[in-house]
Amino acid sequence: MKYQLVYIILIIISIIFSNESILENKFRISRIHYSGGGDWYSDPSSIPNLLDFISKNTDIKTSVNEEIVKIGDNNFYKNNYYYITGHGKIKLSQNEKNILRKQLLSGSFLHADDNYGLDKSFRKLIEEIFPEKKFVELPPNHKIFNILYEFSDGLPKIHEHDNKRPQALGLFHNKKLIVLYTYESDLGDGWEDVKVHNVPIYKHESALKMGANIVTYFLVN
Repeated sequence: MKYQLVYIILIIISIIFSNESILENKFRISRIHYSGGGDWYSDPSSIPNLLDFISKNTDIKTSVNEEIVKIGDNNFYKNNYYYITGHGKIKLSQNEKNILRKQLLSGSFLHADDNYGLDKSFRKLIEEIFPEKKFVELPPNHKIFNILYEFSDGLPKIHEHDNKRPQALGLFHNKKLIVLYTYESDLGDGWEDVKVHNVPIYKHESALKMGANIVTYFLVN
C-alpha cells in the first residue's frame, strides 16, 4: 500500500514536470558555490549522473545538468533543492547565512554531503545559521531509507576515510526535514563516473539509489 501511494504521487509529479509549457520546472539540483577555500566544485560528474539515474529509473523528469548558484544571486531563488559538498572550509557572509536560513525555513531543502574534510566547517556553519536547532540522526526505519529503494541498515558507506560509520543527520523545522547532512558516506564519490574513484559497481548503484531516495523524499514530503 505504501509503495502504491508513493508510485501514484510520483506519477502526479511526472505529469506536472512533463508539461512542455513549464519545462523550466523539471527537477533541478542547485550546487552552492561558496567561499572559504573549499572545493565546492568537487565530483563534477556526480550530480549529472544522479539526475540521469533518477530520470531513467523513476517518473520524475529532471534537467540534464546541475545548476551552480551563489547564495542570494538570481538563480539561487529559482530552485529550492540545494546541494553542498567539498573537502575544505566553507565560509559564508552574514548576509548569505541570513538568506540561506530564511530560504530553508520557507520550505527549501539542503543536502550537504561530507566529502572528507568538510565536517568541522559545516557543523560550525549550521550552528551559526540555526543556533536554536540540533542535528538528529535519522534511524534506519526513517522513510528516507525506504521510500523508493530499501536501505535496511540506513545510510550506505560508499568511500572509506576514518573507519567511522556513516550517519544521516537531519535538521527539522515544524517536523519537516530542511537540512540533510550525509556524514562519512561520501555519496558524491559514489555518484561520480566509476573510473574516477574506482568505486565498485554495487556501491555506485547503491549511492545512486540513495540519492534517488533523498530526492523522492523531498518531492513527496
